[in-house]
Amino acid sequence: MANLEKTSREIHKVLRATWRCYDVDTEHCDKAGVGDAVRQRALCTDLTIVGPALLNETSLGPLVIHGSLFDTGKPVLVVPEGAEATLSPRRVLVGWDSRVEASRSVREALDLLSGAEEVRVAVVDPEATCTGNGAEPGADIAAYLTRHGARVWVDRLASRGKPVATVLAQHAIDTSADVIVMGAYGSRRLRERLFGSVTRWIVGKPPLPLFLAR
Repeated sequence: MANLEKTSREIHKVLRATWRCYDVDTEHCDKAGVGDAVRQRALCTDLTIVGPALLNETSLGPLVIHGSLFDTGKPVLVVPEGAEATLSPRRVLVGWDSRVEASRSVREALDLLSGAEEVRVAVVDPEATCTGNGAEPGADIAAYLTRHGARVWVDRLASRGKPVATVLAQHAIDTSADVIVMGAYGSRRLRERLFGSVTRWIVGKPPLPLFLAR
């Protein structure tokens, strides 16, 4: 509790210097109450930010992801070590697969996307169909984003047997992306697996923030 109060005072000091309206809330609870404590606060926020300290906490990280992402429908910004957290990126990579989760991630990140200088919509191994991806994979979401003022390019990528995450990570490097927007898949029961996949994503990958929505 002493460490918690010390951290709270330090955060107050940083925020007070920004001259912004803010509030700092603390919660001292057992592990079983972490998810609900996060959920209550995330319900009344626009975005939950999960930083490097929580990513290194395998006991707390999944509970925070569970409470903020799965229980609220609100987006989460995952910021790994070495990444620069920003809500005004110049270049954004969107991982698109015509699923509901991907659509929600784009909708939640709309302000971020419409303000970027360049938005790359990446579709991996797309199949042109009358349903799902449509006749031109990625064209539908590109049109949607364009109507909202975004400057969009569609990149259709071949995996060549590589995992989709690897392909997207490399494309993020190739396009000098500042942040990656993508849908979060899986059920609440799989929160540890989702957390593991996120941490595996950032290990050995470019240190970029991940904007996740579900």
